[in-house]
Amino acid sequence: MAKETKKTAILGDMQNLSATMELNKDLLPDLEPFRLKLNGLVTQTVEAGRQQAAMKASKQELSKQVRQFLTDGQRMADVIRTAVRDHFGPESEKLAEFGLQPFRGRKVKGAAAKPEPTTTTPATPAGPAPPAQ
Repeated sequence: MAKETKKTAILGDMQNLSATMELNKDLLPDLEPFRLKLNGLVTQTVEAGRQQAAMKASKQELSKQVRQFLTDGQRMADVIRTAVRDHFGPESEKLAEFGLQPFRGRKVKGAAAKPEPTTTTPATPAGPAPPAQ
C-alpha cells in the first residue's frame, strides 16, 4: 500500500463525501449545486494528478535527453578544438580565441630554483687563535 500523503488524504475525503452526497441526493435537494461542484472538483483533481504523473515521466525523459546532448556537445567541442589546434599549430596565439592554451615553451626548472651566488667575504671564525710557534 502506498504511503498516504496529505494530498491523497484530502482527495480521498473529497471522493468519500462526493459518493455519500450522490447516495443521499434525494434527501438533500438544496445542496445539489454544491454536490455537483464537489463532483467536478474531484474529477478535475484526479485528471490533474494524471497529467502531473505524465509530465513527471516526460520531464525525466527530457532530463536524460539534455544530459545526452550535453555529453555529445562536449565531445564535439573537443573534436573541434583538436582540429583548430591542428589547423593553426600548437604555438599559434590564435588558439586563445578558441579557449585553448598555446604552447609557449617550457620553463627551465634549474633557473628558477637556484639563486645566483653572491660574493661576500667569509667571516673569520670566532674561536681561539691558533698557537704561535
